Amino acid sequence: MDVERSSLCNCVVNFLLEENYLLTAFELLHELLDDGRDAQAIRLKEFFADSSHFPADQISRYNSLRVVDPQSLLEEKEAIEEKLAVSDYELRLALEDIMKLKTELQRKADLPQDKLSESSASNSVNHAPGISRQKRDAPFSDLGPLKANERKDLNYAVKEYLLIAGYRLTAMTFYEEVTDQNLDIWENSPACVPDALRHYYYQYLSSTSEAAEEKISMIRENELLQKANESLNHKNECLTKNKNLAEGQMNALTKSLEAAQKDLKDKEKQIQDLKHAWEHQRKELNDCRAEITSLKMHIEGSRSVQISADTNVNPAHSGALESYEEEIKSLQMEIERLMSKRTNIPDLDDSSFAEKESIQTEEKVVEMDENKTLISPIEPAGDIDSNAQSLPVQTFDNNTHKPEENLQESVTNPLNNSDGFPDGGILSQQDEKTPPERNGFHLKSEILGNGPAPENMGLGTIQILADALPKIVPYVLINHREELLPLIMCAIERHPDNATRDSLTHTLFNLIKRPDEQQRRIIMDACVSLAKNVGEMRTETELLPQCWEQINHMYEERRLLVAQSCGELAEFVRPEIRDSLILSIVQQLIEDPATVVREAAAHNLALLLPLFPLMDKYFKVEELMFQLACDPSGVVVETTIKELLPAVINWGNKLDHILRVLLSHILGCAQRCPPLSGVEGSVESHLRVLGERERWNLDVLLRMLAELLPYVHQKAIETCPFSSVSEPNGTIFSSSLLELYAGGHVEWPAFEWMHVDCFSGLIQLACLLPQKEDNLRNRTTKFLLAVSEHFGDAYLTHIILPVFLVAVGDDADLTFFPPNIHLRIKGLRPRTAVAERLATLCILPLLLAGVLGGPGKREQLADYLRKLLVEGAMKENQSTSHNIDVVNAVRFLCTFEEHHGMIFNILWEMVVSSNIEMKIGAANILKVIVPYIDAKVASTHVLPALITLGSDQNLNVKYASIDAFGAVAQHFKNDMIVDKIRVQMDAFLEDGSHEATIAVVHSLVIAVPHTTERLRDYLLSKIFQLTSMPVSATDVMRRRQRANAFCEAIRAVDATDVSANSIRDFLLPTLQNLLKDPDALDPAHKEALEIILKERSGGTFEALSKVMGAHLGIASSVTSFFGEGGLLGKKESTEPPTEAVESPKAVVAPAPAEDTRFMRIMRVTDMLRGKAKNQEETHQSQ
Repeated sequence: MDVERSSLCNCVVNFLLEENYLLTAFELLHELLDDGRDAQAIRLKEFFADSSHFPADQISRYNSLRVVDPQSLLEEKEAIEEKLAVSDYELRLALEDIMKLKTELQRKADLPQDKLSESSASNSVNHAPGISRQKRDAPFSDLGPLKANERKDLNYAVKEYLLIAGYRLTAMTFYEEVTDQNLDIWENSPACVPDALRHYYYQYLSSTSEAAEEKISMIRENELLQKANESLNHKNECLTKNKNLAEGQMNALTKSLEAAQKDLKDKEKQIQDLKHAWEHQRKELNDCRAEITSLKMHIEGSRSVQISADTNVNPAHSGALESYEEEIKSLQMEIERLMSKRTNIPDLDDSSFAEKESIQTEEKVVEMDENKTLISPIEPAGDIDSNAQSLPVQTFDNNTHKPEENLQESVTNPLNNSDGFPDGGILSQQDEKTPPERNGFHLKSEILGNGPAPENMGLGTIQILADALPKIVPYVLINHREELLPLIMCAIERHPDNATRDSLTHTLFNLIKRPDEQQRRIIMDACVSLAKNVGEMRTETELLPQCWEQINHMYEERRLLVAQSCGELAEFVRPEIRDSLILSIVQQLIEDPATVVREAAAHNLALLLPLFPLMDKYFKVEELMFQLACDPSGVVVETTIKELLPAVINWGNKLDHILRVLLSHILGCAQRCPPLSGVEGSVESHLRVLGERERWNLDVLLRMLAELLPYVHQKAIETCPFSSVSEPNGTIFSSSLLELYAGGHVEWPAFEWMHVDCFSGLIQLACLLPQKEDNLRNRTTKFLLAVSEHFGDAYLTHIILPVFLVAVGDDADLTFFPPNIHLRIKGLRPRTAVAERLATLCILPLLLAGVLGGPGKREQLADYLRKLLVEGAMKENQSTSHNIDVVNAVRFLCTFEEHHGMIFNILWEMVVSSNIEMKIGAANILKVIVPYIDAKVASTHVLPALITLGSDQNLNVKYASIDAFGAVAQHFKNDMIVDKIRVQMDAFLEDGSHEATIAVVHSLVIAVPHTTERLRDYLLSKIFQLTSMPVSATDVMRRRQRANAFCEAIRAVDATDVSANSIRDFLLPTLQNLLKDPDALDPAHKEALEIILKERSGGTFEALSKVMGAHLGIASSVTSFFGEGGLLGKKESTEPPTEAVESPKAVVAPAPAEDTRFMRIMRVTDMLRGKAKNQEETHQSQ
């Protein structure tokens, strides 16, 4: 589909360039670039960038041309048409001569072609694909010049493609360029088909031999598919029958399953009871085993006594041995008693059988130890350990309940009791012997005798374990595989073969395919424990390679495991490995596409930094930190700011460098964006258009700056060159300290960075941000407020406030600044008119909200605002743009709710003032602050002030208040507020002045899409009343202004849901009244009203908002037609009419939906053109 779309687009581009439709091609270039289709726009960009087509001197000459009057243009047009007619005649004669010459040349060329036909026959077979491809790639000009009917068909096809593809601005430009053809009407011809350009494209492709063969194969395939469909239908019927039978069987099985589940629950309950009893008996048995162990220790003590004694046994010692024998016998009797109790428990579980085996084995062990103590010679202590290691007794027997537990008890614990593995409480299993008939191994009698155990039995056990684990792991449930970790770790730690250890380490990392957070924690704890035991070299050579292998794994959970290992295993490798191999792994994880992996990489890099031995990797780490800070994911940014940023500062101790780089990133991010306007010397040329990514990066970097503020504050305190002169309230940066600093006798760079570098950078950034970037301006304001909170009120008064006062062009006291930085502070003052406008537009909001908006500066803020608004309004030479910028600064201040009360107090002073400009300024401020207040404030403060202004005798004040009333109506749907607005609008209309009527209609039109139905009906009723009243026939201009305002209101209301009563009582009569005065109507408005009248009174009754466009503040605005709520931004409605249609005669004939919509679009376009033309004529006549 993309290939087809690209091919069609390339065809259209070629056609426009060959037919010299340059305006359409230029508009298509911009729309392709807006859609991100740079590949299709390459040829257009090269064409328009070619200096041979568009010389630079010619373009500059065109820009300098004066506007020619219509009369001279008409004369030039007539002269050119005469020349064109002569050229056409000469061209026809030349074409006839060319055709004659071609015919004669063809006749002469036929003879040599016949001679060459035999020799080219063989080559045609081999080169057939190339020839067909050359035919298909033949340029458009090979077919000769376009005929008139061909050009018309292609023009309509291109127009239709542009509309379908969504390039509506290009389509409108194409309409303007094609002047010799009505593109709305396509004459009936074989080329007249829907979606014509695609049909031409398909027909062109089907003209090749390959397409014909493909078509035949598709027909055959279609026949096969039909047969297969019939067989599938037959199978479907059979399956339906089988399904019914299976459902009956399923119901029966469901009932039996429920009964089985009930029995199973009863069995499980019985098993639980038996398990509780078994646990109790097992606890008693463990107590007995502990006593046996203590007896063994006594026996070993007696053996040591035997070694030191003579060969003759002392009678006292013999008596002690006899007492030991009696104790052992009593313990055996106790074991037998416990055995008799256990035999009373029903043997329903496999675990009870295994426990009986262990008890019998324990008895045999006790007897053997007793016999060896009494009659055998003393053995070295190492033999006991070797015996313990040589008995892999409790192996994977089918009768055991838990193979993992028994294997841990019999293998891992005898090997190393200090390895940190679980289940180390049963000490007596070092000497357990299981009868041969219940073991998988045949134990020789020499092992039970007095001879030493073979040393390779422990190694054999590890080898058996290493061989068995890879076979066991796949068959263990995923949720229970962590129980195998002690065995895997034991085998990895003690196996002598490198390859086997690597295989087991791989099994450890891949124990679970996609481990969750808890499972990763368990695996990571096992790796850390293993690293502690095996040492640095084996951790580097065995564990870290496994990390590197998993770094590109397809599952992000495994890559998360790699990230965790980088932070937690770094402690157990050599220092030089940490900042080389492990840092390179983290660096690659930072580029990972998964958000969670990048977040884990940031977290573990913060853990890794304190372990770096040297600082030579600092700048690399700092670069990685800024890369993570500008990540598009919020969680990665949060981790970077909260964890990695403090870690980098604490590790590197280079706060100055981080601050310098951060400010550079902030300014560079904004400066790289394109300017708002290309007109040099204008205010807009200094402002930047921020993309979504740049806006996100700036917000994150400003957050980083706020996070660094405590470090800056602390470093300024630590590097203070003066003795402590803090004030009684605990403020460190007191006025006395600032006076010492102002002396300039010592340097204090950590303190100066804030007001010399940081504030100037923020001021420079603010002068790059357009008015709509309130979020970034808000972030900067919060940073300034935080600076005031950290550094104190004295710093705010004597340092911050003077800097920003100078930046907005006001006078400030620089007494508390050292002389050497006075020039830098004064350099912030605006020098040109554009700089002053930028200062008011961009820096004044920060001064009001971020500097004077602090808790201790409320009174000073009120005084400054009063000076700005009240005294500024009294200046006669104050420009309108300056007043607008001041109003915008006050609007931004209103985004902070704590300042509303103070602002309304000043506004009331302006409202009750006798100065006209002050009242108009109050109305403008009330209009812009409406979005930032609630309904209560609007009722208690805004509406009373507007009503007071609306009753003023000055018309300019009254009209300004009317616009503010419209803003209130646009944002609030409260019935009480709407009623007050209606009453006030009635008062304005009762005045009867033409200007008041127009202002009321315009203000309510803006609110129509957002307000309630009551206000829309009110507007309709008032327009109906006004159109029913007779107007003066002499003043044509006023009649036209009234008619235009009413038409815009009608079209805006028609774009909303209007009740049937309102349509019948107000809308249709108003339309009829307006159409009675055709001289006052703009042709575009007239046609639109006729369409609305037809739609609303005819059979479709479809809301015209789906066709004509939504809320139009200005009828000629192109954005209102192409925006989200406009004409081309809405889809065609397919909903049925909301009102019943009485007359079936009014139903229009069915037509394609796209064609109908296109016709309506074109009508609206013609209306726009006509209105613009009339406005130009009006201006010229004036």
